[in-house]
Amino acid sequence: MDFTFTEEQQAAVEAARAVFGGVAPDGVPSPAITAGAVADDFDRALWTKLADADLLSLLLAAEYGGAGLDAIALCLVLREAAKVLARVPLLESSAAAVAVQAYGGEELKAELLARAGRGEVVLTVAANGRTGHDPAELAVTARRDGDAWVLDGVQTAVPWAENADLTAVPAHTGDGRTVLALVPRVHEGVVLGEQISTTGERLGELRLESARITARDVIDADGAWEWLRELLATGTCALALGLGERVLAMTSAYTGKREQFGFPVATFQAVAVQAADRYIDLRAMEATLWQAAWRISTGAGGALPASGDVAVAKIWASEGVRRVVQTAQHLHGGFGADVDYPLHRYHAWAKQLELSLGPAAAHEEALGDLLAAHPLG
Repeated sequence: MDFTFTEEQQAAVEAARAVFGGVAPDGVPSPAITAGAVADDFDRALWTKLADADLLSLLLAAEYGGAGLDAIALCLVLREAAKVLARVPLLESSAAAVAVQAYGGEELKAELLARAGRGEVVLTVAANGRTGHDPAELAVTARRDGDAWVLDGVQTAVPWAENADLTAVPAHTGDGRTVLALVPRVHEGVVLGEQISTTGERLGELRLESARITARDVIDADGAWEWLRELLATGTCALALGLGERVLAMTSAYTGKREQFGFPVATFQAVAVQAADRYIDLRAMEATLWQAAWRISTGAGGALPASGDVAVAKIWASEGVRRVVQTAQHLHGGFGADVDYPLHRYHAWAKQLELSLGPAAAHEEALGDLLAAHPLG
């Protein structure tokens, strides 16, 4: 089996490194010392650079100005973004756009996709449901009314909701199907309430009160939400991997310089063993991430549905990123809590990613259900 990335995927990584190379992870006030949000908007200057480097249109077809790449390429770029705590809706906007490309109508695609690829339209996704624990598609109802759909319900913790132009909202119909509606930020029947994430970024509670969305802006194709949900989860695993890799590198550099009893603490067996365990976590996170991204990208079959591979990746990412930052804080000692040093920011972002992914035990239960429904051998 060949795990080598293609030339196009490697070129995307090089472009991402060039763009993210000048990003400082402490470019906004620290969430540890800031009351409220650390900023009112995402990093618009960085967003423009990503658009200029064609990194917002990676997954879009050539007819929409894109490169026609796959989920693996997106995850490679997200991995680089997380290393510098890039404050942009790259995952959400890219995932929503490619879902429109795969499942949306021709009129919607012609209107939206090229503009999204140029960064002129920013998309996000409401994926957390009413409480963050219930399925997102059950938090909102959708009923057809003439040439429109009427939406009612609440979605919590919508990332970048205060700044995105459109939010992709899953909703369930009376006959048990799920549709995906693109809801404008400013629209009759749409109410946004501010929430603050662990990272200090603004989230939104999206309340829909008989909001009428034209049929053109509602994706009524089977499997659209399920596919988008799995791509979002896999992209979040890529963010966790990139963040964990940067944190372990920071820890290696610090323990290599910090001395006790006349020796670098990195040479102490207890320190080396802990770092080695976290390296193993990262390699497991990486292997399971690429397996999930490959299944999503290719649609290849397997003993289990692709959701099984996504569940395994989420288990490792959720547990792994937490262990990496906890070990890093321990090995940095009091220096890790210094708000003038960026490690505490990585810890906050890691916690937010862990919360976004959900507890490993829940994914293990879902994986168990899949194994029961699809006996191996």
